Amino acid sequence: MAANRIRVAKDKADLVKSLVASKDTTGPFQTYVEVMVFAAALGVKYKKRVPLDLISKDLSPLRQDYFTSSFTLLINLLAITETENIKVIGDDNVADEQRIHIFEEYANAGLEIIQNELRGAVDYSERLLLILSYEKTNTQQQDEEFDLTKFLS
Repeated sequence: MAANRIRVAKDKADLVKSLVASKDTTGPFQTYVEVMVFAAALGVKYKKRVPLDLISKDLSPLRQDYFTSSFTLLINLLAITETENIKVIGDDNVADEQRIHIFEEYANAGLEIIQNELRGAVDYSERLLLILSYEKTNTQQQDEEFDLTKFLS
């Protein structure tokens, strides 16, 4: 594993590229880092990790220093939560590899979810907004569930 590098699974590389705005695409994200962080958040939301089988050769591994401090904080918090061990944010290579591995697997799971949701979509931005809108509405409905216990007193 390349030290301090976030890798992308080979079967998700084209998806990641298509999600980034460029002269050839109208992707909703400005950078590959944003795509990976969004995908990891989606993987966490669904409590799903997917190991990377083959690593993309088309898309170079993303250097961890490309990630802003807030994204690095997210990677660290994810690792602490997953391992339930604060030592995972240590400075040694083993801890670094473990943090990156956890992040990569959550991001890969999120990319898998995105891939399934975007199948057949023409406008990725619109479809992602619909997914986010549904998630927000669905979460609010769960929070507002009718509770009879508040009438018992």
